[in-house]
Amino acid sequence: MKLVTFVVADGAEHIGALLDDGLTVCDFTASHQASCFTSMLALIDGGPDALEQARELTRHPLKTVRLDAVRLRSPVPEPRQMRDFLAFEKHVRQARAHRHLFGITGGSTDPAKIELPAVWYQQPTYYKCNRFSVIGHDENILWPSYSQMMDYELEFGVIIGKTGKNIQKEDAQAHIFGYTIFNDVSARDAQMAEMQASLGPGKGKDFDTGNVIGPWLVTADEVPDPYDLTMVVRVNGEERGRGNSGEMRFRFEDFIAHVSRDETLRAGEFLGSGTVGNGAGLEFGRFLSPGDLIELEVSQLGVLRNRLVQPAP
Repeated sequence: MKLVTFVVADGAEHIGALLDDGLTVCDFTASHQASCFTSMLALIDGGPDALEQARELTRHPLKTVRLDAVRLRSPVPEPRQMRDFLAFEKHVRQARAHRHLFGITGGSTDPAKIELPAVWYQQPTYYKCNRFSVIGHDENILWPSYSQMMDYELEFGVIIGKTGKNIQKEDAQAHIFGYTIFNDVSARDAQMAEMQASLGPGKGKDFDTGNVIGPWLVTADEVPDPYDLTMVVRVNGEERGRGNSGEMRFRFEDFIAHVSRDETLRAGEFLGSGTVGNGAGLEFGRFLSPGDLIELEVSQLGVLRNRLVQPAP
């Protein structure tokens, strides 16, 4: 199923699933008063029984709405936690080759000559995002006032479906509820300045509307091989980068095993893949402008579209 959270005409927030025609949404919230249909987190918390109840509604819809008549939100508007990883070596190398743009190095560097810390190859690395700054498909990204260099990041991610601790890698797949597209929007100048202090990112990532998730959450059963997905970014209709999810150094199963070591990983948490190689403007020294339309496409997961808007002073 392609699960969605959306706002109906009276302003209420509902959940449902996109039907096979790609134009109609089965409205779970309007169809049934069960508590598992009050929000996406409630559906996830309901476990396999709630998910099967949702599937039955898609087979025999009771209430539907047209997709173009509702406003999509992030499928999980406020995840219980957000972690974003750094799993694509090509991205890391190409991004670090352009640090001269921020006065950190003397000039451009060949990405092949960039040396990554040994720990990057030994274990997954991540930072925690601001879970309160999440927006969805077709919502505007607001340019923060303190930045002059805004950038997109083409990623995908998982929502955890089952709480666990000390999860073994071979058992981790069972904890994945579904997959979605993630745009980890970045204020590059702020990020590069603050990370020289050996902490962060902070304000380079943490601003309202900075985390974009959507357009829907594809249940894990519909993505048989998440490590063979074509990933493409377009800005104003122009292709800016292309990669494949199979290039991940560590995979979501590795992330789950790593995070859950002596720490409870909860249902409703989000784990991001990190940026695919060629998936950020930083890798080419090419940044965004006010009004740019950003489209992130991942095969089997859809297209996540947003416009970058500079608010009036």
